[in-house]
Amino acid sequence: MSDVIKLLPDSVANQIAAGEVIQRPASVVKELVENAVDAGATDIKIVLTDAGRTLIQVIDNGCGMSETDARLAFERHSTSKIRQASDLFSLHTMGFRGEALASIAAIAQVELRTQREGDAMGTQILISGSQCQSQQPAYIGHGSNFMIKNLFFNVPARRKFLKSNQVELSNIVKEFERLALVNHSLSFTLIHNDITMYQLRGGTFKSRIVELMGKSFDSQLLPINLTTTLVKLEGFVGTPEAARKRNQQQFLFVNGRYMRHPYFHKAIMMAYEQLIPADQQPNYFINFTVAPESIDVNIHPTKTEIKFENEKDIWLILNAAVKEAIGKASVAPTIDFDTVDAPDIPVIGHAAPGQAPAPAIDKDYNPFGNRPPRRTVSQDWEQLYNSFIDRTAKADTQSSVTPDAEPSQPVNRLDELAKEGSDTPCLQLKGKYLLSQVKSGLMIIDQHRAHTRILFDKFMALHANGEFESQGMLFPETLQLSATQHLALEEVKSELEAVGFDLAFLGNNTWAINGQPSAVKGVDIKELLIDVIDSVATGGPAVADRIFEHIALEVARRAAIPYGRILTATEMDTLQRELLQLPKPNFTPDGRKVIYIYSIDQIDRLF
Repeated sequence: MSDVIKLLPDSVANQIAAGEVIQRPASVVKELVENAVDAGATDIKIVLTDAGRTLIQVIDNGCGMSETDARLAFERHSTSKIRQASDLFSLHTMGFRGEALASIAAIAQVELRTQREGDAMGTQILISGSQCQSQQPAYIGHGSNFMIKNLFFNVPARRKFLKSNQVELSNIVKEFERLALVNHSLSFTLIHNDITMYQLRGGTFKSRIVELMGKSFDSQLLPINLTTTLVKLEGFVGTPEAARKRNQQQFLFVNGRYMRHPYFHKAIMMAYEQLIPADQQPNYFINFTVAPESIDVNIHPTKTEIKFENEKDIWLILNAAVKEAIGKASVAPTIDFDTVDAPDIPVIGHAAPGQAPAPAIDKDYNPFGNRPPRRTVSQDWEQLYNSFIDRTAKADTQSSVTPDAEPSQPVNRLDELAKEGSDTPCLQLKGKYLLSQVKSGLMIIDQHRAHTRILFDKFMALHANGEFESQGMLFPETLQLSATQHLALEEVKSELEAVGFDLAFLGNNTWAINGQPSAVKGVDIKELLIDVIDSVATGGPAVADRIFEHIALEVARRAAIPYGRILTATEMDTLQRELLQLPKPNFTPDGRKVIYIYSIDQIDRLF
């Protein structure tokens, strides 16, 4: 019997390893830009075609490579960053594994042009599927120019499972934001299909945040600057008022490297307790500087999962630093009354210059002197008591009628409930719930969720019949978006226009809102659109399958009657009647309960 265990060829081993390191075009951008940073580049340019499917080009002005180094760089486990295992505990570079370039070359066609400063000539090397096609001298000036073409050309299954260009470009932009934030002193340019998306010059951390996230962040950032023996914290957290339900900007960096750390995220969230609603989260951009030997970045090939030696102590320091930043910004301002042009307040008994004399004080005046005699308690208390007994006896007689002994009735007999609701007046509780009597007991309706359900069904019916209309705005609104939001809006623009929005692109991630759905009234149209865009940007592939339903739900939720609004009797009756006539009134489209019925038995048990 022959042996069955064989040694895999290097090309196959590299393709297998590439699955861990290179998951999508954004992974290639991350690895190549980190290499450029390690090479000492101060200006990095990224050029994309078809969201990286056709071309990913990264040009830097770093130190460059010699002819021999350029060839060895594509061999697996070849690196200039470490020499021995102990170097893993004193890392000062982004890369160290020696796997990225080998993995990229295994699943793409790669062209590298590189030259060291001071060399007369550089080198050009062509690699396809881990196989070196050619290497020859070339002059390019100092630095490196990587061109990654036809990603996953020899792994069709991986290429087939890539998302749409807009989704892949959105992932690249998110990776670009992380790299540009942590390396804010460097210049970055991002070009997609010959359109410049970003052109950033080196500056401060705050200026880079504003450049990437929008000018509105300038007034929302609270500084953090704390140095201890364990960690140095620098960065910014958002004001409580700037907290958002979706698409919040949250970035943690350690020693110049982006990281995901749920434990430290919880420390920040704990600092915002009772300051923001439970369904919202703050923005934050925080750099950690620690001793390299106190962390371990060699956990996952993506190097975003990092272990800290003093995790609990740093948690307490971070929590205290965020609380201090919020506390300093929350100090009440001094009260400074505006006294300009205010009239003088005359002193009793004295006249201001040029004015009539003020009335004099009558020292003998007694405000209680002529007070009428105190009213005594009514003496005919027997009559009051007897009338109370009569009212109580009458109420007991009316309640002695035994109600129909039906079990608690779920809302499935819609016709009966609708008929009862039309004849039974509603009461409003705390501007939030509608109460009405039904045959089986007491029906409680959440007014906001009920209106959300009604509007959603109306929008779906209008869409099915093609009856959505757009109402032009007298004064168009301007919407300034981040790059990620801009890409999300481009993805759903046609669906938004089908709902009734009239949108026009003005350039530089700015859009004009020229019209809105005629069915949507009484809401801030800009906030509504941003909520829709943010929910789409974070919704994932399931949203794309039912994009219109998703947009209709967001529009209905924003346009629905808010909690706290006092309704008239007619409005309450109309809302209840329209809800009970729907085929699915029990829950909102996203599964939230709308109606609850307390049966007579349940109410009796309360007493």
